[in-house]
Amino acid sequence: MRFNVFKNTVLLFVLVMISCASKAKDKKTEEGNNEMLQQAKHNSKTQIDSSIVVGANQTEKYLPLLNEKRVGIVANQTSVIFKNESSYTHLVDSLLSLKVDINKVFSPEHGFRGTADAGELIDDSKDIKTGLAIVSLHGKNKKPTQEQLKNLDLIVFDIQDVGARFYTYISTLHYIMEACAEANIPVLILDRPNPNGHYIDGPTLEKENKSFLGMHTIPLVHGMTIGEYGQMINGEKWLANDLKCDITVIPVKNYTHYTPYSLPIRPSPNLPNDKSIELYPSLGLFEGTNINAGRGTEFQFQRYGAPFLNKEVFTFNYTPIENFGAKYPKHKAKLCYGEDLKDEKLKGEVSLKWLIKAYQNATDKSLFFNTENFTKHAGTAKLQEQIEAGLSETEIKKTWKDGLEAFKLTREKYLIYQ
Repeated sequence: MRFNVFKNTVLLFVLVMISCASKAKDKKTEEGNNEMLQQAKHNSKTQIDSSIVVGANQTEKYLPLLNEKRVGIVANQTSVIFKNESSYTHLVDSLLSLKVDINKVFSPEHGFRGTADAGELIDDSKDIKTGLAIVSLHGKNKKPTQEQLKNLDLIVFDIQDVGARFYTYISTLHYIMEACAEANIPVLILDRPNPNGHYIDGPTLEKENKSFLGMHTIPLVHGMTIGEYGQMINGEKWLANDLKCDITVIPVKNYTHYTPYSLPIRPSPNLPNDKSIELYPSLGLFEGTNINAGRGTEFQFQRYGAPFLNKEVFTFNYTPIENFGAKYPKHKAKLCYGEDLKDEKLKGEVSLKWLIKAYQNATDKSLFFNTENFTKHAGTAKLQEQIEAGLSETEIKKTWKDGLEAFKLTREKYLIYQ
């Protein structure tokens, strides 16, 4: 009998330990996700403009549209409802607490929690906190399948954009609208300000260079919010087979394209603050070269460099290492020579001066361009040809003028904010 008591005690102890280990693992995983979410927050010394009211905060306008609907949500870490200038709740959590029937979540590049590297393929998964199925739109498919849209009555799209053509959230918007148009599912866009919405600049994409980094014939910087851009996709008949998606936009209150807006949450792992977002359209062109644009440092898109840049010209140097959002940065663990731009000021333009300077002072120019990738980022093969031919920034920008003027006329038709 003593043996049985001992045996039962040992068995109970083992079961308790297994249970505790399981709970500890779940807690550790949840803590890990929370830590990643905290890492993903904007780290600049800025605050939310309390006069601006994003679409997600205007629940009185869109909750009636969700009533008795089976809802899918396209979201990431920026999809939040603000409580005040320093706190917020995730849109998914908020809507679940309001008894909205959320069926599944669709996640863009960088994932639902916004922690994956640029370009990293992401598998479907399940959200630990809510138990909701997460369908990746940056893995096996970038456009939702009809099977993935099954049993949904409406899609909510709420993602913070930064206004650059090669920032892929607008490509995800296109595919969401196209798939929903095919399935006769309406899309509700909760609009947010564009921090680069005060200007339009850069080369216009040529149709033959269409890719997920640029799907439409627009300039590199388009000066539109997600809601305005959705209207343009419909109006210009960019969806396959001239389809039109049934979209409703909840506009931002108290916002114009000239209203300064500081993002309270970093929109992706390598855009940590206002300066990186401001410089991103210009330094993002380095993504199509073999120059490191600050990935693998704490100053992403605020510096650039490479081992093959002339160290007599570039006295600033740094060494990229693996870090949050950059598992394999260009020139990992190698000393890079370049420029520190964290104090640089741009006044509403795409600057080519750093790209041109880097090319002119590369010790081996054959290492500089990744031609196919650069063309996708630039939207045209001409820019590389112009830089290699020694054209100045002023000369190159003159060739953008006709495309920019034509786009401005088209853009005017779809503006919600002036």
